[in-house]
Amino acid sequence: MPPAQVQILNGRFDKLSAEQTVEELMRTIRAGERGILSTVNVAILMMMRSNPRLQRFVDSSRWIVADGQPLVWASHLRQQPLPERVAGIDLIDQLCARAVQEGVGVYFLGAESSTVREAVNVLQDRHRGLDVRGYADGYFGPEQAEARARAVAESGAELLFVAMGVPRQEYFIEEQWDNLGARVVIGVGGSFDVIAGRRKRAPAFIQRAGLEWAYRLIQEPRRLFRRYLITNSQFLGLISWSAIAQVSHPRRVVPRP
Repeated sequence: MPPAQVQILNGRFDKLSAEQTVEELMRTIRAGERGILSTVNVAILMMMRSNPRLQRFVDSSRWIVADGQPLVWASHLRQQPLPERVAGIDLIDQLCARAVQEGVGVYFLGAESSTVREAVNVLQDRHRGLDVRGYADGYFGPEQAEARARAVAESGAELLFVAMGVPRQEYFIEEQWDNLGARVVIGVGGSFDVIAGRRKRAPAFIQRAGLEWAYRLIQEPRRLFRRYLITNSQFLGLISWSAIAQVSHPRRVVPRP
């Protein structure tokens, strides 16, 4: 039975814990079915508002999870809160652990060549016996996209992680879906950089406080200042109006058709 969903502004999120998400994805692989998982944080949610193509992609994904503590807090306004944050980088580790147990082949696509190679090495050290069917960097042009996708299919990998940043990774998955072959495909943004040690992840207490964005901003102020200034302000303003509307006109959780 499809999970219930909670509407937060222009996003619909599945009421799934990280453990339930992993179970859903592995069940799909075992059943020989296919699906895309979208992990959405505040910045992506705000990007979707001005990018109809990205909005359609996320809306059409088989699973949509909240990769941000502020979204979990905002879900409490809907009377049916999300169980927890489901972070893409955590799912990589959790799914790799299950892939070892169930003999699932995995492919990693994205980041720079040295970064994806190091990320794969780290994950193979953590998860002994991980069946890595292949990996490749994310620096290629449109004319090479189909070849990259077919390489994934030819590898026989059932689980694919794509780390090329939003919305490029979503466009690639959408355009090459029929060529990829993998059962479950997940866009994971800059996760390979963190796994490979190229970028530090915020400590757990900062994540719980919903301030992971601030930790990233300190590391990359020039690149991220404008993005976070705009998206966070926009989110706070919109969610405040939503809270007022919720008091006047409460809504229910929306079950997926």
